[in-house]
Amino acid sequence: MILLTGATGYVGGRLLRALEADGKRVRCLARRPEFLQARVGTTTEVVQGDVLNPESLGTALQGVETAYYLVHSMAAGRSYADDDRRGALHFAAAAREAGVQRIVYLGGLGAGERLSLHLESRQEVGKILRDSGVRTVEFRASIVIGSGSLSFEVIRALVEKLPVMLTPRWVHTRTQPISIEDLISYLVEVLDHSLDRSAIYEIGGPDRVSYGFLMREYARLRNLKRMMIPVPVLTPHLSSLWLALVSPVYARVGRELIGGLRNETVVKDDSALQAFRVRPRGVKEALARALSNEDSAFAATRWSDALSANRSSPAFGGLKFGSRLVDSRAAWVARTPDQAFRPIARIGGKAGWYYGNRLWRLRGALDWIVGGPGMRRGRRDPDALVPGDTLDFWRVEAVEPGRLLRLAAEMRLPGRAWLQFEVTSERGGSLIRQTALFDPVGLAGLVYWYALWIIHQLVFAGMLRSLAREAEAGGDVGA
Repeated sequence: MILLTGATGYVGGRLLRALEADGKRVRCLARRPEFLQARVGTTTEVVQGDVLNPESLGTALQGVETAYYLVHSMAAGRSYADDDRRGALHFAAAAREAGVQRIVYLGGLGAGERLSLHLESRQEVGKILRDSGVRTVEFRASIVIGSGSLSFEVIRALVEKLPVMLTPRWVHTRTQPISIEDLISYLVEVLDHSLDRSAIYEIGGPDRVSYGFLMREYARLRNLKRMMIPVPVLTPHLSSLWLALVSPVYARVGRELIGGLRNETVVKDDSALQAFRVRPRGVKEALARALSNEDSAFAATRWSDALSANRSSPAFGGLKFGSRLVDSRAAWVARTPDQAFRPIARIGGKAGWYYGNRLWRLRGALDWIVGGPGMRRGRRDPDALVPGDTLDFWRVEAVEPGRLLRLAAEMRLPGRAWLQFEVTSERGGSLIRQTALFDPVGLAGLVYWYALWIIHQLVFAGMLRSLAREAEAGGDVGA
């Protein structure tokens, strides 16, 4: 039996999927099991527990051979190091008492006498676990590159929002990133290793680079032009305040990350390359894969599920999915999915867009003036669509009759845009979900989205109402 802590986190969630794919018996420890239960496989057990509550750990660790300790408290505030220390002490004692054979821990790279509080805390936790008497494998990693990782999201926020960046000296500190895929490979492969004593493995990709390099490479992949101006006065503390202004979502944990940038986080002991089969990829490939994987996850997302799981009302600007901005709305109709999908399949061309056709034609004219296709292309067939068809200034990216239509915009935009329609059977009828998605490129893309937000609300809401009426009426689509 494997116990996994931190399964609701970024690394833990990815590791859970990998362990389940390998057919491992997994038990997840979670403070709020109800939040995790819907995301685990049928063979995975979820139990309530908290490393800060030692009484909750004994039962969870019974029968466990290997325990993954992927807990940290950086988001908890100034006392996170104390919480991490207490949590590690509780978990170490409970694991020893339960007869756990091995603990696997993910810590942080870094060496020297002046480690940041973040790195010092990560390494202190590793020492507590090793001193427990339970054989412990501690992987020490630097920046993790993957869509959704803290490091990747901080880079994204800075590069996307700041055409000109003031770069202090810490931006040039060397680091040795590792891709999320390679990190998970290490965490899974360690289960096959026999272990007669505790061990520390430093892991990273083959490249030693700086945060400045990562920003420039991300900008290149996103086709953004960014100017970096070196300045000598921005301390890590002042930089964390700057981060809070441009990216408040990541400010609390981001400032701890920035605080550690005075320390080089590079691999000095390459014994992991001798002990494991993993051969980590380079940083350029890792960044490219992060963006590619995000595209794949976006394309595979069922917005009827993803949006219904969000209980809160969307704020101005809509919801976010990675770098994407999302406006989604739904309407129920007393029709079968095939009937509900019929007007969707006829959208565009001579049939029009069901609402605000003059606004659509004006948008097409403006697009044609700046060199885009405009509305002149129409559509190939008035009733049927296949992937690759042009549809005014859109192109059909995916179509599943009776269920899904996704259009990719080919108009001139400061970013990428999609318009997606899903039809699902619900309550004896059908739910039509209409979703507009925008992947802004740089500050211009964000300005475009928010400047047109009110117009989009008017047009998209009217379009959905008209689609629902047409589906209910079951009649022909009007021009």
